Amino acid sequence: MPQHQSPQPVDRFARPLRSLRISVTDRCNMRCRYCMPEEEYVWLPRESILSFEELARLTAIFTGLGVTKVRLTGGEPLLRHDLTTLVSLLAARGELTDLALTTNGILLERSAHALRAAGLRRVTVSLDTLRPERMLAFARSARHADVLSGIAAARAAGFESVKLNSVIIRGYNEDEIVELLEFGRREGVEVRFIEYMDVGGATTWTMDQVVSQRELLDRLGERYGSITPLEETGWAPAERFALADGTRFGVIASTTAPFCRTCDRSRLTADGTWLLCLYGEEGLDLRHLLRGGATDAEIAGRIATTWRGRADRGAEERAALADRGVLHQIESLRADPRREMHTRGG
Repeated sequence: MPQHQSPQPVDRFARPLRSLRISVTDRCNMRCRYCMPEEEYVWLPRESILSFEELARLTAIFTGLGVTKVRLTGGEPLLRHDLTTLVSLLAARGELTDLALTTNGILLERSAHALRAAGLRRVTVSLDTLRPERMLAFARSARHADVLSGIAAARAAGFESVKLNSVIIRGYNEDEIVELLEFGRREGVEVRFIEYMDVGGATTWTMDQVVSQRELLDRLGERYGSITPLEETGWAPAERFALADGTRFGVIASTTAPFCRTCDRSRLTADGTWLLCLYGEEGLDLRHLLRGGATDAEIAGRIATTWRGRADRGAEERAALADRGVLHQIESLRADPRREMHTRGG
């Protein structure tokens, strides 16, 4: 496949095109309240889902434009049959310095070692509660034990890192902040606390349910004492901190302290729509270009031009609203399923 030597494009805020999140399916085997709270959903047509070969071709084009980090998402990516084949295809690209996966962990135990052998470097597992009854009520899944087994299997598989993502919601799990951090410390995995965001399918979101970064740090400070911010590059979504004993954790404060000005990531939906912002309304239809006979150079040109025009600051604009409410009502989500969090890959 030919290499593209176009200069790395930067957008209107001098943000480089460097990180790509690829959704491999819009299907999921959980129904978390902050992502998929409804009973019924409009799914992407199966014939529109990109093949592994199409995803590998697009990844080659993106790496030619400067992308060095790829994360596979969903929906639940492990529902995509034979995902290790895609991992192998992507891992063969020497330009990638990072190839990661975000999963709910339910199916991870059976696939962790194969994914690592195929070339997957890092895994992030979503774990919002340590209480099975809460997961059943909140996510309509009784497979909490499978998630814990998946985390253990990921650690045993030898990934470069295993992290936990925990969305903290007032009235649901804010009383587990310390427990989740202690679990991560025991298991040797870094926990990242995430503020509840008003994106996609969060049709019951309200600001009073958000536990802010400031409150998270205050609660942890009451338990552990001094917390030290870690000085790192500004491109990662999480701000990282250390306890006095060296335990590290992160906070993703997209709701109260957005990081739009340093956001270098974009998202590819399972049907090939390229989105420049998690809050973005419009995307570039790369499937149409792929299946319409466009050359790699032509596709690279469209991607570069689109990125150079990027001025998205979705989270900052939402944070500036005086009367902030739900981003999308259920009717608008059903009218365009690409607005759903499980479609655009969080």
